[in-house]
Amino acid sequence: MTTRTWEGLTVPAAGTYNLDAAHTSIGFVVKHMMVSKVRGSFGDFTGSVSVAENPLESSAELTIKTESLTTGVADRDGHLRSDDFLSAEKFPELTFKSTRVVSHSGDEFTVVGDLTIRDITKPVELTVEYGGAGTNPWGQAVWGFSITAEIDREEFGLTWNQALETGGVLVGKKIKIEIEGEANPAA
Repeated sequence: MTTRTWEGLTVPAAGTYNLDAAHTSIGFVVKHMMVSKVRGSFGDFTGSVSVAENPLESSAELTIKTESLTTGVADRDGHLRSDDFLSAEKFPELTFKSTRVVSHSGDEFTVVGDLTIRDITKPVELTVEYGGAGTNPWGQAVWGFSITAEIDREEFGLTWNQALETGGVLVGKKIKIEIEGEANPAA
């Protein structure tokens, strides 16, 4: 991979780059019982980024297998995969496809795209922090990024909840998405 300088950043050359699954994590955080947070992740996914000559014209796609969800607690994972939440058997994939880069300041970009969960597609805004580009000790080109977003799960049909005797609900409405990743040139 060759790099180039664009607006003070060292960015990858134009081309298609695939997510490196061994160095990418896709996670989420949601409030539990109004007092704490539960974290989970997805282990089976594919994605690519098409870096344009003008990086502001770049695009990205991501497909996540819903069955690969894990929170570290088997019973909770089963419930999250059930029809109460992701309905993994009926809807085996979550997808994201960017539609445009809205803005950037330094190494931070705002990307808008379509997120589909349970066959419901809604626009979401991602904050993408570009981490830089380089070559690893084995000669492989890499570039990295951090992504955050927040969605309202009820907008995607994830409406199950339980009222608490003390007030509030068992599961928060807002889900924070956190992605840490690396990408390599497509073969």
